[in-house]
Amino acid sequence: MNETVAAISTPRGMGGVGMIRISGPEALAVAGRVFYAYDGRRPAAMEGCTCAVGRVADEAGAPVDEAVLTVFRAPKSYTGEDVAELSCHGGVFLLEEVLRLVFAAGAAPAGPGEFTKRAFLNGKLSLDEAESVIDLIEGDSRRQLAAAMQSRTGAVSRLVDAAADRLIYLSGELAAWIDYPEEDIADVDAAAMQEGLLAAARALDSLISRFSYGKILGEGLATVIAGAPNVGKSTLMNLLSGEERSIVTDLPGTTRDVVEERIRLGEITLRLADTAGLRETDDPVESLGVQRSRQKLAAAGLVLAVFDASRPLTGEEARLLAELKASGSPRVLILNKCDLPRQLEPGAFAGEPVVELSARTGEGFDALVQAILQTAKAADGDEGAPILLRERQRRCVQAARRQVGEALEALEAGFTWDAVTVCIDSAIDSLLELTGRKASEAVVEEVFSRFCVGK
Repeated sequence: MNETVAAISTPRGMGGVGMIRISGPEALAVAGRVFYAYDGRRPAAMEGCTCAVGRVADEAGAPVDEAVLTVFRAPKSYTGEDVAELSCHGGVFLLEEVLRLVFAAGAAPAGPGEFTKRAFLNGKLSLDEAESVIDLIEGDSRRQLAAAMQSRTGAVSRLVDAAADRLIYLSGELAAWIDYPEEDIADVDAAAMQEGLLAAARALDSLISRFSYGKILGEGLATVIAGAPNVGKSTLMNLLSGEERSIVTDLPGTTRDVVEERIRLGEITLRLADTAGLRETDDPVESLGVQRSRQKLAAAGLVLAVFDASRPLTGEEARLLAELKASGSPRVLILNKCDLPRQLEPGAFAGEPVVELSARTGEGFDALVQAILQTAKAADGDEGAPILLRERQRRCVQAARRQVGEALEALEAGFTWDAVTVCIDSAIDSLLELTGRKASEAVVEEVFSRFCVGK
């Protein structure tokens, strides 16, 4: 942490502007060895949150580029340290040459995520807020950005800290009664203790229940196009993706494997999978494709079940409908090939909503998009509530919830207060690990290893 580090903080590639960030105790001194302001100011003498225009020069004093230097002084900077940022012209070679000069002037190369890691270690961000920086960078929808920004501004931390503080209060009550029996301390109220634990459990359950929504925002909704052979699944895949992703022929069983594509519909990202037609077959290759289709179907967050309007419902299709109803999977039923003579009507689907479509001509496409968005949104939950966006965060909350449950079981079984205390303290540790108030070095390294260099 005492080392001054530097990196290019803008994406690699040619552009109008590229920025090099320098952070650490010698950041301003390093900047002063490569940057010369036109008005004569030296970086070490500049106030925080001020800029200067000047030139970047090499070791011999020859100008390399014209740049803007921005100075941030500790602790009022992103990292909490002195920071100098050089905004240069955005040529790839030019930025690398300026960075070489910065290294020669005394800075060391920054590691992946090192600037954000320093912000965490200097108390500028909690661990979950630092993780949200990744989600802000990778966000590809308004809702994902809103959720990431909510986490970045501490909404999740506040909820987790409130649950942790409730448990810390309960643990303190127990510790006082157990550790100081000679003092005049009232007996622990078992009913009040149980209510406090139940309140903490409800808060944690609420967070866990919204993880699936956070996962959808971060990764996209796993969506499977399913149905019998030759109902138009591949044509629908191509229609939704806007390109020829799947082979389309009149021969049944053309799709032998799962074809996947990531697409955007409005504010929803779908991880779309076109699967092999569901049927009994003696072909070993097609049989393997059908097996993979069923695996994808079992794990789907949304099923687009396709049926052929130009032929009657088959026994295999009736079984698919029954399976979808039994599983309760979010689904959209699609009656395709409505441009052909009809042999199947929406009434055959036992009152379930059906979208009528011709994937070949595109007729009914807008209605299909609306049905998908409505079904996906219903599966999402409350987008205004704090959301866990990372698997690490879910693991911490689940561990805390399990330990609170064990505390309640110990209380109901009449175990000693020591046993209840051990469970509560374990739950507290799990919650503090989520926000980084008590995180091991291994956990911190795992979080920041996913960052790009420069952030």
